[in-house]
Amino acid sequence: MLNRTVHHSGWVTVVLTCFFLLVSVVAQAAVSPAKSPNDQSDYRYLELDNELKVLLVSNPDADMAAASLDVAVGSGDDPTDREGLSHFLEHMLFLGTEKYPDAGEYQQFIKSHGGSHNAFTAFQDTNYFFDVQADQLEPALDRFAQQFSAPLFTAELVERERRAVHSEYSSALKDDGRRIYSAKKAAANPEHAYSQFAVGNLTTLDDTDQRPLRADLLEFWRNHYSSDVMTLVVMGPQPLEELEAMVRPRFAEIENRNLAPKEHTAPLFKRENLPAILQVQALKDIRRLTLTFPIPSQQDHYKSKPDHYVANLLGHEGPGSLLDVLKRQGLVESLSAGIGMDTGSNATLEISMALTPEGLAQRDVIQALTFDYIDLVRSKGINRQYFEEMQKLAEISFRFREQPNPIQLVSRLSMQMHHVDPEDVLRAPWVMENYTPARYLELLNHLTPDNVLITVVAPEEPAPEVERTTWYDTVYSLTPIAPASVTGTVPEALANQLALPDANPFIPEELGMVAGASMEQPIQLTKGNSAGDIELWYARNTEFKTPRANVYLSLRSPGARASARSQVLTQLLVDAINTNLNAWAYPAQLAGLDYAVYNHLRGVTIRVGGYSDNLHLLMSRILSQFAAPTITEQRFNIARRQLIDELRNQSLERPVQQASTVLQSALIEGAWTVEEKLEAAEAVTLDELERFAKVLLEQVDPVMLAHGNLTEASALNLTRFAEALVLQESAPIEVPRSGVHTLPPGLTDLRMQVDHPDTGYALYLQGNSTTFAERAGYRLLAQIVSAPFYEQIRTQQQLGYVVYATSYEILETPALGFIVQSPSATAEEIDTATREFSQAFADTLQQMTEAELEREKQAVISGLLERERSLGDISERFWREIDRGETDFNSRQQLADAVREVDHADLIASYESAVIERSKALKVITTDEPGNMKAVIEQLRERPTVE
Repeated sequence: MLNRTVHHSGWVTVVLTCFFLLVSVVAQAAVSPAKSPNDQSDYRYLELDNELKVLLVSNPDADMAAASLDVAVGSGDDPTDREGLSHFLEHMLFLGTEKYPDAGEYQQFIKSHGGSHNAFTAFQDTNYFFDVQADQLEPALDRFAQQFSAPLFTAELVERERRAVHSEYSSALKDDGRRIYSAKKAAANPEHAYSQFAVGNLTTLDDTDQRPLRADLLEFWRNHYSSDVMTLVVMGPQPLEELEAMVRPRFAEIENRNLAPKEHTAPLFKRENLPAILQVQALKDIRRLTLTFPIPSQQDHYKSKPDHYVANLLGHEGPGSLLDVLKRQGLVESLSAGIGMDTGSNATLEISMALTPEGLAQRDVIQALTFDYIDLVRSKGINRQYFEEMQKLAEISFRFREQPNPIQLVSRLSMQMHHVDPEDVLRAPWVMENYTPARYLELLNHLTPDNVLITVVAPEEPAPEVERTTWYDTVYSLTPIAPASVTGTVPEALANQLALPDANPFIPEELGMVAGASMEQPIQLTKGNSAGDIELWYARNTEFKTPRANVYLSLRSPGARASARSQVLTQLLVDAINTNLNAWAYPAQLAGLDYAVYNHLRGVTIRVGGYSDNLHLLMSRILSQFAAPTITEQRFNIARRQLIDELRNQSLERPVQQASTVLQSALIEGAWTVEEKLEAAEAVTLDELERFAKVLLEQVDPVMLAHGNLTEASALNLTRFAEALVLQESAPIEVPRSGVHTLPPGLTDLRMQVDHPDTGYALYLQGNSTTFAERAGYRLLAQIVSAPFYEQIRTQQQLGYVVYATSYEILETPALGFIVQSPSATAEEIDTATREFSQAFADTLQQMTEAELEREKQAVISGLLERERSLGDISERFWREIDRGETDFNSRQQLADAVREVDHADLIASYESAVIERSKALKVITTDEPGNMKAVIEQLRERPTVE
């Protein structure tokens, strides 16, 4: 596939589109960036007197406001003797300002007004962002701006936050992503800042009398944080003039120190050290091959996108593509191509593949075939037809762009503003202005056997002589190799299968809207419950002015839920269907169609979405594959091996993630544990899967939703396709929805053995019923308690980096969850701290005023009733309601109404029963000793379900 992610160093892997290409922005007066014809927002790009660049977004329909400030400073700016300092600064910036000195004030304000906030440190950026109820934007901005103009960096909090950074670091010591990343850094040019440790820990952030950390922090802030290297995006329903009036006086206070972003001119890899092979040992069963090519920066070419052109061809998945040939050979499972990183001076292009065990053994063949394909693209792949196809698809995508989530939008745009001209801020990811064959060829000429770092990740130790990375103890070896050893010899029969893409037959031509107004909710066109008849729900939607539609078909079967073995067989069947579809359907995905075939507790769901013009073609092909799937022995063996690896890998996930998985396996009716599914996966056979595929739909409970730019007639035609292709011999049956087992009175302790240095703790406090009133009370409790719990357990007591209290509603069964992962505290210490917090907070809840309670209620209600921004948002809500059997389609309104009616006294009583008394509680903790998981789960499965 075309790789649409770019990986930057920092405390988190930051996912960006590969189009965030970097060019300097010339300071300009207010301008209106070019926007999509489908975009109803108003925009204003301006520059304040202190050279802070600002983009204002006025969307009158928005009920949530959002803002993001990006600083062109990141882990690449860390002093070599203070690695992690930029990340530490990000932590400290939140903790009090001159106007708002309370360390938790900003966080509490945002949370109490229905919002969220966060930040991340990347290689060249630190990005701060929040969203909040729209009418609270101005006071939120007042607090936000102070963090950049007058932070306190309170001395008393330095020790606490350096320990928080260390906890964040230690929580990922067994995370393969971080471990592999550390090995890639070890292979980089040591003269490049990319090679440095980005997260920080107690060692790199040591605080001594001889070298106080706060002094270094203040020096770094003064030398790197400046308004002229900052960009700000503010979005709300207020008019542009009002937004500008909010922004100017507050953000003009940020000092302009006349700085410039650091230029990273050293090569990412020393030329004389390539080609080389980097072998990395993974903890999980992961097998991956990545070819990394140093290339010139592509930042100046964002309007023509030569990297996108080349990556589109290399990452193509259609017939004859590199992936298609390797996958049919049983060597590779997935492939992506795209920019790895681009610093403005240097960049990398990466081709990355997930390997099968056989692929790992035949890595030389894969490498050689990859270079054959690069040669094919270089010799025959540069032509105007491909460019015009990509250009047309990009234009269609931009023309019918839907509004994304506000907090994601502002964060993405604030980063992008550093890198593109003001008029292109909105359209930069989609613009492809010119056909530039010379640039394509120039880029391809860097993809050579003598200019590559080959990274091989596998569970096995790479070689007798290995090294270990400094901070993550990752076993790796880095070995120079000869260019001739990279290419090798490819079997002629394999090489002859390679082919460039054909013209895309799925490019939509009919982009008009169907007649008629949007329908507020679906209507039932057919009722089902008779042989070969599908229950069909239909809703026309034209409000977003996009010629798209979404169709869901759930094939519910009792055969899919009978046992852990049947769930495994269903998953393997789905894998076969998806594999058979991939090459044929990939051009459809490039052309704006998308699909998913996935298994669930009641059977299998097929979802098809995108431009309605060709949607029926994709749906009929999927149904044909479902009706008669081809399951080869090779595919079965690969899929079963992959499933076994995935299940085994779950024992290496973070402790809190494992605890959550076990909790849901124990509580959800018909769910099976990882161990039960692993036992089944190791035992199933190909013959068994072939028999299962034939009988799965002997009894079926089918239901379909057709929503969007479709007529009733086209929706009915889709049901006829399905009935003719997969349901002709099916008998009707009702497959009921799963419930949640009710907990016995009191506290149930579940201890699970986990191989991880951290302690995982999950306290689940279950409600008494699935009524709207009960759900509303628990939602409100979660809203009220979440910020104080985080402040006390994470910020004050420093018990762990992963700390949160949340609504833990499963299948409409309300619950509260208290989650902690600690590198230092025992489960008993965490539980004691949780009890002490709960007791103390009871007084806070008791003393809450009606005004404060009303504010928290409104925060919950605003989240429930937030306006949907895309067709897909509405489709998903309708589909969830159909799944629940709530076909009045007003559940969120009923829940919001119930929140309004929650009584303070009843809320206190619920808190006392659930949190203080733990009247129905399940506590899951991780330990290095054998636990009691199996016995507890068996007991809980005998319990009735919550009504």
